[in-house]
Amino acid sequence: MLLKHRVTFGVIMAITGASNAAHASTLKDFFLNSKVDGQIRAYNFDRFFGRNTTNLSAFSLGGYINAHTASLDGFSADAGFYTANSLGANSTNPDVTLMGKGTSVNALGQAYLQYQLPGIFMVRAGNQTLNTPWVNTSDSRLIPATYQGVFAEVTPLSHWNIYGMRIFRWKSRTSSDYYKDNLYYPATYAGDSMWGGSSAVLSGTPPQTQGILAFGTSYKNRGVNAQAWYYNYYHFANMFYGQASYTYRTGTGVDPFAGGQVSREWGSSSLLNSLQIDGSSGQGVNSTAWGLVAGVNYDLASAILGKGQLSWAYNQLGYHAGAVGGGAIISPYTVGYATDPLYTTSMIRGLVEMGTGNAWKVKWTQHLLDNRFLFIAAYAGYHLHSAGSANDIYGDLTYFPEGFFKGLSIRDRVEVAHGDIGNTGYFIYNRVMLTYNF
Repeated sequence: MLLKHRVTFGVIMAITGASNAAHASTLKDFFLNSKVDGQIRAYNFDRFFGRNTTNLSAFSLGGYINAHTASLDGFSADAGFYTANSLGANSTNPDVTLMGKGTSVNALGQAYLQYQLPGIFMVRAGNQTLNTPWVNTSDSRLIPATYQGVFAEVTPLSHWNIYGMRIFRWKSRTSSDYYKDNLYYPATYAGDSMWGGSSAVLSGTPPQTQGILAFGTSYKNRGVNAQAWYYNYYHFANMFYGQASYTYRTGTGVDPFAGGQVSREWGSSSLLNSLQIDGSSGQGVNSTAWGLVAGVNYDLASAILGKGQLSWAYNQLGYHAGAVGGGAIISPYTVGYATDPLYTTSMIRGLVEMGTGNAWKVKWTQHLLDNRFLFIAAYAGYHLHSAGSANDIYGDLTYFPEGFFKGLSIRDRVEVAHGDIGNTGYFIYNRVMLTYNF
């Protein structure tokens, strides 16, 4: 399949910090220190509905391969090819969120140039993955979301980083190319194949979005982990987001922690003005959310029960009469994906998808049998302004083989949702994922 490819080069600061590429002083070093890595994935998704709705399923096999050059006087490059293939398995009632409606998705997901002064400065330009709270890879399918633009990081002091980015286009998890749209646009906008986005979709032929401008800062040291971000989603909303937590390290293997988060959005000329979102429409974005989390990290130091975490979280999303969605959070690159940073977001949904109200969540994470198994269980309850009550029950088990099969993981995720799901009564989502990293 011939891929269209547009790359916009500029300055990009990577959130992850230093490059993985080794420094090369000669041409021989350049080739020896360059590397190739990748991932193979096989996913099977099943959606089971309570009544009056056809069950959906989908299978996909694929992954990615990345080539990373060594560094030449601080300069390096990366190119990554992503692919997903149904192998003819999705001809009847497919779950289109896995890889869309086609038989394959192929994309040049990463293609960037980078310059780095280690520990001081990095610039990256081109197609890349991002890992910010509200603009991220949403990587729970075959192909992650990737972004086209510039990103930069400066480290003024140890443990303190400052970020800036200007993103022009993005590629969704089911798209083969980059587009000036987001998850509020129709799935096939301008030739895109962007499935699994918002249930509230712009009608007609809306103008293209001009992407994202964002600035952020983070600090992490001695149990403190804090970050703050400003996002300008062009034509949609402005957002301030802050999050901070503290872990008290006792030295006993039991470390309590607590944290908080706040989100504030505004904007008068949003393309979402008058659009029905969660049963409400209005003029102007006006959204306020906050949250708390508390819990404990522990290490039982046994071969059977190892490291684990138990936490409780709460979020409140205030109702604003007359605003877009009655005060809904506008999240153009996570809505429908359920990959936002709110503490109470579940596998398939959260307050971003369901609207104003409050939510609480209890979560248990446990490593088992010398870390060969990871078990996660969670329960989230929602009390919504326009849709009453809802809840999600979640179970997640991953197996990590050792020896010859090291790098492989086998994961089964199941969530049962009640309430705020139309006339189906309940909804069961089962995802079986085999992943091999090389």
